[in-house]
Amino acid sequence: MNILAVSDVKSPYFWDYFEKRKMNDIDLILSCGDLDPEYLSLLATFSHGPVLYVHGNHDGKYAQKPPEGCICIEDKIYVHQGIRILGLGGSKRYSLGQHQYTEKEMQKRVRKMKLPIVFNRGFDILLTHAPAWQLGDGDDLPHQGFQVFRTLIDTYHPKYFVHGHMHLNYSHRSEQVRNYGETQMINAYEKYIFRYKT
Repeated sequence: MNILAVSDVKSPYFWDYFEKRKMNDIDLILSCGDLDPEYLSLLATFSHGPVLYVHGNHDGKYAQKPPEGCICIEDKIYVHQGIRILGLGGSKRYSLGQHQYTEKEMQKRVRKMKLPIVFNRGFDILLTHAPAWQLGDGDDLPHQGFQVFRTLIDTYHPKYFVHGHMHLNYSHRSEQVRNYGETQMINAYEKYIFRYKT
């Protein structure tokens, strides 16, 4: 299964120079947030697979204008062709904006997901906006990762952890793909296509 992960900025490859054939080999689209709803709607229109999304810290407009044809998986496990995807959007709280959480607030969200996680016998992909603590995150509060994401990875060993929020031009240390134990971590900034092998 070919999965397109997107986040934070519209990719000119799709937005400025769109051709339907570019979506032919894409089976699933995962959005990690901070994208215009019109952009996700465009991808959904031409995709033959679902577009799943979580919120970024700049996605307040989704309440009035959600992306059409897309599925929000906040605080859910969505199963697509046997792949279990856990969605937890938002960033560290640094202002009064929407979709921002303290570490304790994110821990509470994760605790509420314990029964669905057990029922589904874990999950294969953790889909978030923010990164995990000390795994490709930043030093400033808005870009610090959540410790509870790292705990989820350490406990359930998903195949993939897909996040956004960390623009690749923020630091010379930024990497789009890295491994952490049994989990491949993908920074979906702009776009990244990967093949999920069952």
